[in-house]
Parts: sequence; C-alpha cells; structure tokens
Amino acid sequence: MNFKSIIIAFIMLFLITSIKAQETKTPEITSSQFQESVTKYWINTYGNIRISKNFFWVAQTHFRFQEDNNTPFVGQIGQIYNRHAIGYIYSKKINFALGGVFRLNFDTKDQSKTKTTIPEYRIWHQYQFAMPVGSAIAYHRFRIEHRWSKSFKENSNFIFRNRWRYMFRLKIPLNNTKIKSKTFYVAPEAELIMQSGKKVIGSPLEDLRLHTSFGYIFSPKLSVAAGVMYNFGQTLDNSAIWKQGWTIRTHVYFSPDSRKTKNKLPEIHFRD
Repeated sequence: MNFKSIIIAFIMLFLITSIKAQETKTPEITSSQFQESVTKYWINTYGNIRISKNFFWVAQTHFRFQEDNNTPFVGQIGQIYNRHAIGYIYSKKINFALGGVFRLNFDTKDQSKTKTTIPEYRIWHQYQFAMPVGSAIAYHRFRIEHRWSKSFKENSNFIFRNRWRYMFRLKIPLNNTKIKSKTFYVAPEAELIMQSGKKVIGSPLEDLRLHTSFGYIFSPKLSVAAGVMYNFGQTLDNSAIWKQGWTIRTHVYFSPDSRKTKNKLPEIHFRD
C-alpha cells in the first residue's frame, strides 16, 4: 500500500465514523464566537527506548500548566499525562506504535474550591513516515485515539469518543547540511485533531495546533527543544463556541539503547 492509499483510507475511515456518530439532528447555529485566549505551559518528555532490532518502548510524560486569575501560563496544574506503547520499526523511515494513555485532569475553572482531579483513559495507535526534503526531514504522523473521559460535574459518567489526528512536521537544520549530532534546527508543524462519537454532534473539529520549536541535537540519544503553539477548536457542548490558546512548550527527547554495539542500527528518524 503506497502513501497516497494510506491517506485516502484514513480520510474515508474518519468520514464513515463521523456519519454514524452524528445520527442526532445537529442544532441550528445562528452565530459563532471565539473565547478569550488561555495561556499554558507544557513540559514534555519523549522516550523511545530500544528493546531489540525492530521493537522500542514509547515512554512519554507531560506536565501541563495553565493560567489562573493572577498568573499567566503557570498559575495552576492542568494535566499530568502518561503515554506508553510498544513501537515497531518497519524501516529507517517508517514506524508504528500501539499502547495506552493515563491522564489526570485537574479542575482549572472552579478556583474557589480544592482542586478536583479525574482520570482519563485512552488506547492509541500511530503510524509515522519520514522522508528527506533537501537538507530537512518531513514527518507525516497519523494517530488514532479511543478515548474515555468525563466532566467535573457531579455524578458525571464517562463518555467515549474517537480522535483522528494528522500532523505534518518539518525538521530543518540551521548549522549543518543535514540532521545529525551537534545540530541546531527549527521545526514548524501543524496538527489537525478531529473527533467522533455519539456525544459529538456538531463539534468534529476538536483542535488545530500550529507550533514551531527551536532545538539542539546533542546526539542520536538526546535532543532538546522549545517553542510556541497557537491552537483553536470547537467546544463539545456548543459547536458555536470556539476555544483558543497560546502555549509555551519545552521538549526533551531521549533514546537510550543498551544493546551491544554490534546489534545497534544507524540513527532512526522517528522523533515524536
């Protein structure tokens, strides 16, 4: 199956699921509006830990902060996020992953009471393709998440949704002719996140994220980056209300490989 066929299949799968999920009549919308921007700060760690020639363990932890009434960006904790999976390296430029997510959500809206936390669960699978574009590397990432979440309302129940995510990313070297150790780089990216499910009636566009980061590659085992993201998307309860925000993001990428030297492969382009 070629890359074009994969994209067509991904789009068709989303459309079929959305049609089935939206059997309820969509309420009439007379006008729409954007909410005020919310500022956030994310600390993200991404681990790709080599297990064997073809398998690796995905270990990601995110600490996400959000503004409060007095402090922008880091006023309060918003989420603590753990994503893990087993990945498979098909080739130097293609890899897949399957795993689960456990996330703790903190009530950031009602600041008059002690913070309430609720869990969120996901099963996710991902398909990532890398390809050279001149001196840069382009990434196409398809990620599908099956998500169980609930609101902070008393006696609320878990609801099920599917998330359909596509991200395009460029990794452009600044002080070298290619991506390698001791290289500064800039990485613009755009990610579209759609959702479907019985509770998703008129709000299929959950989020559009536009993010650019600047990073440094110490070695194939360690990279760091920082950047700014703007995002916007529909709220689940009212498709006419659009949320938006600005987020400062810092990233640490680590890829330990404890196998014997003779078993190690050349650098693999599967940074997340």
